[in-house]
Amino acid sequence: MKLANIHKHISILLIAIGFQTAQAQTWTLQQCIDTAQVYNKNLQMSRNNMAIGDQREKEAKANLIPKITANADYKYFTNLPYQLLPLNALNPAAPEGEFRAAQFGVPHNINTNLTLLMPLYNPQVYGAIQTTKIASELTELQYQKTEEQIYFEISNLYYNAQILHNQLSFIESNLLNAERLLKNMQLLNEQLLAKATDVSKVKLQVSQLATQKETISSKYEQVLNALKFAMGIPIEQNLQIETNIQYQNTNEYTPSSTLDIRIIKTQNRLLSSEINTLNKSRFLPSLNLIGMYGTTGFGYNGQPSSFLDFYPIGFAGVQLSYPLFNGTVTQRKINQKTLELKNNELQFGLISEQTDMQVKNARIQREVAKKSVETTTEQIELAKTIYEQTVLQQKQGTASLTDVLLADNALREAQQTYLTAVIDYLKADLELKKLTGNISITK
Repeated sequence: MKLANIHKHISILLIAIGFQTAQAQTWTLQQCIDTAQVYNKNLQMSRNNMAIGDQREKEAKANLIPKITANADYKYFTNLPYQLLPLNALNPAAPEGEFRAAQFGVPHNINTNLTLLMPLYNPQVYGAIQTTKIASELTELQYQKTEEQIYFEISNLYYNAQILHNQLSFIESNLLNAERLLKNMQLLNEQLLAKATDVSKVKLQVSQLATQKETISSKYEQVLNALKFAMGIPIEQNLQIETNIQYQNTNEYTPSSTLDIRIIKTQNRLLSSEINTLNKSRFLPSLNLIGMYGTTGFGYNGQPSSFLDFYPIGFAGVQLSYPLFNGTVTQRKINQKTLELKNNELQFGLISEQTDMQVKNARIQREVAKKSVETTTEQIELAKTIYEQTVLQQKQGTASLTDVLLADNALREAQQTYLTAVIDYLKADLELKKLTGNISITK
């Protein structure tokens, strides 16, 4: 793992520890994302995968280091091996083609030695080093992809929680107004100034608002739980979010290579490296430096005298290995990798076209959301004007309390529609940021 990344994670860890000590505080979106950097289990597994990739790269390089092996064996021959000796070797007068069986050796045999093997040139080792290096780059990109997904997921959950919280506040306010209206209607009904059906209508409204409040509360709690899960913190932990939704019109993003495209390009390099290694291992020889040093012991425990003698043995040399024919196994592997490479090229074209289409749709969606924000802003101003005029009319006795409450509800609805439009804009902007490869840059 790079030193800069280590420093980054340590900083995030310190920040997260600070956050844990202040659990009751309101969590900003960035604080939620920073906490996920430390506690999210998918990111932890991705970091482990990066460490595994580093170890694989080092393992491949370690194959160039000399290997020394200690060997030892002891053999006790219950029957010594036989050899056939030509009789004329011992007696020149003996006819040719006649042999006599004879046993050689002693019952006790001991061998101990050290062997050395050092590759001087091995195309598979050098190919594996190059391949694992590219694989480590791929693992790092996949980690960045996981980071991007976590960023995207937490942002969306945070926005959903904000809009649900505001909806809940809106419903609670409406419920309070409806209850006040109900009391007013009941009083008017008692004075025979309002119909019983009017009272029933308001009761129905109160009941519906109470049900909506319960539903939205449940959804809000579920979204908060999902947010805690994405952050990697316990579900039981208290979490409060910023309820004030900030709208900021953003500029156009400069398109850059997305992580999906970079991953596909790296996979292409990885497959090409594997094919290159297979081709080299098929046509190029391997050359190793070999050596051995040890001792061999022979023992005898019979009559007339027992003994155990040791004799040194050692050698040094080179070993050349060249594959002549392996049953077309390598060729089959090359064919498989070639087909995977073609699929990779097709996937690159598919993802490129899909990304272009999604970027265009996201820009349209963001533009629509932007116009919706502008429209709802005007609607809020209009609702404010109506509310202020209604209040003035109520003071002059030309409008009832009901008219004031209805105007107040209309103003709150306009404000709620504005917040929904702002959230839609933020989500569309987030999607566009992701599709143009700007999420990791802005972090």
